Amino acid sequence: MAVFNLNINGEQHQVDVDPDMPMLWVLRDSLNLVGTKYGCGIAQCGACTIHLGDVAMRSCMLPVSQVGNQAITTIEGLSEKGDHPVQQAWLEHDVAQCGYCQSGQIMNAAALLKSNPKPSDPEIEAAMNGNICRCGTYVRIKEAIKSVTSNT
Repeated sequence: MAVFNLNINGEQHQVDVDPDMPMLWVLRDSLNLVGTKYGCGIAQCGACTIHLGDVAMRSCMLPVSQVGNQAITTIEGLSEKGDHPVQQAWLEHDVAQCGYCQSGQIMNAAALLKSNPKPSDPEIEAAMNGNICRCGTYVRIKEAIKSVTSNT
C-alpha cells in the first residue's frame, strides 16, 4: 500500500491503495465516484474514460502510481450542473438508450472537442472509434458532437 495525493475534479484526495490499482477502482471503490463505469477491463470499450490532464484515458488500465500530479476529471467533474456543451448535446439529440457507456462517450467527445474544436466527420469517427455503444447510437453520438462544433 502507498499514499497518493490526487487532484480529482478540482479537489484534493488522499488514498492509501496498492500502487498498481487501476484508477477506475480508486475512483469507484475508494472515492465513491461511480459515474465512471467498468466495461471490459482491458481498455477496449471506453466506458471507463476519464481525462488525465486534457487527454481521454481508459481508467481501467491506468495504475494510480502513473497519475503523478496530473489533474483527473471524471464525468462528475465535467461540469458542476451537468451543462457542459457535450452533455447538453447528448440530451438534445436523445443519444442515450441504456446509458451505460455514455459517461465514457461524453468524456471522450469532450476531450476531442477540447483538442479539436471543429473536427471533420472522419476525425470524429476516428476519435470515437474506441468507445463501444451496445445500443448502437453512433449516428446520434456523431450528430451531437457535430452540433457542438456548429455552436462554437
